[in-house]
Amino acid sequence: MANSRKRSTPTWHELAQPSTAKRARWARGMDRNRWISCGKDWDAVAITPMDRGLAVLAALRVSPQRGALVLADHLRGTLYVMVAPGSGGVLAGLPEVRVLSGGSELLMPATYDDSTAVADLISYPRGGASPALIPADRLAQGLRGLPVDVPKEVPVS
Repeated sequence: MANSRKRSTPTWHELAQPSTAKRARWARGMDRNRWISCGKDWDAVAITPMDRGLAVLAALRVSPQRGALVLADHLRGTLYVMVAPGSGGVLAGLPEVRVLSGGSELLMPATYDDSTAVADLISYPRGGASPALIPADRLAQGLRGLPVDVPKEVPVS
């Protein structure tokens, strides 16, 4: 019997890599980006450098396939993680972190398939589902380098 290869879930760092396929999609794209107001459906947390944000998502054990709304700006090296509207204040004052809420806008692809180098959706909800917003308090705790509480339903390996 032949062994079947099960595809593993890509890591946050793998999803953020500007692969050859991703670069080709950007080249074929129509640069269909739009400015979206923050603070209504979500606040955006800008984390620099991007690797720091990716490492925190991994440490929080947020599955890349959970449907969280996460955007990479490869030109600026910034990761944007969406949290519940009005909750981003717990991240205020953290180094290399900026919170975009009411009165701010974020450049987003017009559709999930229209990612560009400055607005690359590396995680998003599928099938019309609402985005799974990352809890701002857990994100803040992870960014502070403190031990992160893992929800009971997440298996620890």
